[in-house]
Amino acid sequence: MSPKRPYVSPLRAEAAARTRELILSQATALFAERGYGRVAVADIASAAGVAPKTVFASVGSKSDILYLIVDQGVTASGYREAMEEILALRTPEAVLAALARGTRAGNESQYPVHEAIRKALPVHEDGEALWDRATAAYRDALRAVAGHLHTLKPAPSCQEHETADLLWYWFGPVGWHALVVETGWTWDRAEEFLHRTAVRTLLP
Repeated sequence: MSPKRPYVSPLRAEAAARTRELILSQATALFAERGYGRVAVADIASAAGVAPKTVFASVGSKSDILYLIVDQGVTASGYREAMEEILALRTPEAVLAALARGTRAGNESQYPVHEAIRKALPVHEDGEALWDRATAAYRDALRAVAGHLHTLKPAPSCQEHETADLLWYWFGPVGWHALVVETGWTWDRAEEFLHRTAVRTLLP
């Protein structure tokens, strides 16, 4: 006789998933508003309306929560879909316009996540690894865009690795943060300016 499988209630699993998402959502908001170092697990539990032990059981420690937020943010940014569109374009101008539009959409939609990460970096026990985890796929995507641009005509006037560096400088999270958050530009204005700057600088 085969051993009985443990019964898993779909309703219980659904409720657990909702609780997990609520905890992560509230943690993101608190980290973005107060800063990672000023938020305790008890604060997250209170905001989510659960007990601290539920937070630990559902998502783990505060550091675990931050890593989960990072991973969810990378997935939710839509960069994979944006890359498919960009790499299918056949003119440099269209590529740069789509890159400006796509990175703007990702940074705008994931603004609370980016703020949570940015404020955590100075106090997190492993800030460098956290930043790498949050940006590795982003940087790889911009390198791929740079490589694609150099297959098109007219190709950028600088070398491919320099193109990748410039795309990161303009369209990476730091560039968007500097224009929109630190200087108060609108997302529309920042997108238009970054696109125009990239076209004027890269294309002969």
